[in-house]
Amino acid sequence: MVARLPRTVWIVGWVSLCMDISSEMIYPLVPMFLAAELGASKLVIGSIEGVAEATASLLKLGSGMVADRFRNHKFLMGLGYGISTCSRPLLAMAHHWGLVLTARFVDRTGKGIRTAPRDAVIASVTPQPQLGLAYGIHRSMDTAGAILGPAVAVLLLTIWPADYRLVFWVSIVPGLIAVLLIVLYVQPDRVRPPGSRPPWRIHGVDARLREFLIVIGLFSLGNSSNAFVILKAAHAGITPAWISGLYLIFNLVYCAVAVPSGMLSDRVGRERVIALGFAFFALVYAGLASTNDPWLITALFVLYGLYMGLTEGVQRAYVATLAPEDRQATGFGLYHMVVGLTILPASLIAGWLWDHLGPSAPFWFGSFMAGSAMTVFVWLRWIRAGNDAMPGHIR
Repeated sequence: MVARLPRTVWIVGWVSLCMDISSEMIYPLVPMFLAAELGASKLVIGSIEGVAEATASLLKLGSGMVADRFRNHKFLMGLGYGISTCSRPLLAMAHHWGLVLTARFVDRTGKGIRTAPRDAVIASVTPQPQLGLAYGIHRSMDTAGAILGPAVAVLLLTIWPADYRLVFWVSIVPGLIAVLLIVLYVQPDRVRPPGSRPPWRIHGVDARLREFLIVIGLFSLGNSSNAFVILKAAHAGITPAWISGLYLIFNLVYCAVAVPSGMLSDRVGRERVIALGFAFFALVYAGLASTNDPWLITALFVLYGLYMGLTEGVQRAYVATLAPEDRQATGFGLYHMVVGLTILPASLIAGWLWDHLGPSAPFWFGSFMAGSAMTVFVWLRWIRAGNDAMPGHIR
């Protein structure tokens, strides 16, 4: 069944694998680099992640609309991955948190340009009954890169302890490979017949997509940057090299769960799997709020990987079923924009809570928001199921 997936799904998966090697080599280290070498406060760290993600998120919608309008998915993918790769030297040369902000902004701008077109490419070549599997394969390969990245970082930091800049320089190589894969192997888009371009608009989307975006926005307000999960591990006394190891464990679980979760969602329904993922997130964040024990935190990283595997690919497959066929990149752009824009207030809230109320406060808040989002999602699903069952109801 997996072997019958379109070739393009596998190519895009390899692209994401290479770029995630590059990204995840450096991502777990940036908060510690900012705090240890550049003396940045927790609020500054949260602001850097939030500003970069929120600003880039506006590009996700714009890039999706341009991709749907002009059918230029391959060009936008290549441009986005190339821009992200160019951010690595800036990070390696940073001697002030302002240049780290610039590097993160450039990196997330590239992500904002590439994400919606890339997800739409997968949706356009995959039969709907296999969408969960296709996005599960993609997220699994993406996460395999996120496993190899921290593994390389652990090796480098073991040989050259705390040499963050060396890791940043080495991360350029897999990013360049990702760009080459797009240029050489991703097929150009089919040209639209004259007069068939979709209009420049975002209103009129399916009501179920609007409802899902509201739920995701509510959930994301409590889902601050993963930098705070990393800082929690450091606060518990876990060393930088072992934190990279924890991130590797997290991604191993994520990679292992993504494909079975996608297949499960194709069988039992994506709403049920998404709701289960929200429940796991609430559990993990409540656990992080309650403990400073390194071994319990290690176990929570495993459960956090389970949450990611349950939801990341399945949510994208769910969006693909809700967006019109000729506006799927726009639908993905809306989804990623909502997630990204809420990272700014979520990270600012988490940073303020940490600085003023202590390291447990951001995680209690995140757990509460995840429980609230799950409740609203299940309630909306129950209301819609009741309406669909009414005699004479028109879907």
